[in-house]
Amino acid sequence: MAERTLRGARLGGQSFEDERGIEFAARQQVGYRCPQAHEFEITMSVEADIPAVWECPRCGAEGLSTAGIQKEEKAEKPVRTHWDMLLERRSEKELEDILKERLDLLRGGQIGPAHLHRSKKRRATA
Repeated sequence: MAERTLRGARLGGQSFEDERGIEFAARQQVGYRCPQAHEFEITMSVEADIPAVWECPRCGAEGLSTAGIQKEEKAEKPVRTHWDMLLERRSEKELEDILKERLDLLRGGQIGPAHLHRSKKRRATA
């Protein structure tokens, strides 16, 4: 077993593979400029979809492509409120009926805060 170990090798330090005969993928340099006027280039594959923005390595701001690639505008969904989601499941008539039923139960003392129920029971037994 000792014969197979590599002495002095560091984790992730060096590759012992030979680069002869390896054909690298075609690459291109893509330029970006951030709002702070920092210009930088990123190496990408020729086949890659070029993003319109890239984070600036110096300041962290969004750098825009110098090749004129525009950001895709996402179609924004209208904000759905709790009421909108409720109306997807029930009609207004159904909601009115449920509300009336629950109010009757609340007024009758059958539902509601626990301390209200206890005090009525004590009064009835006293």
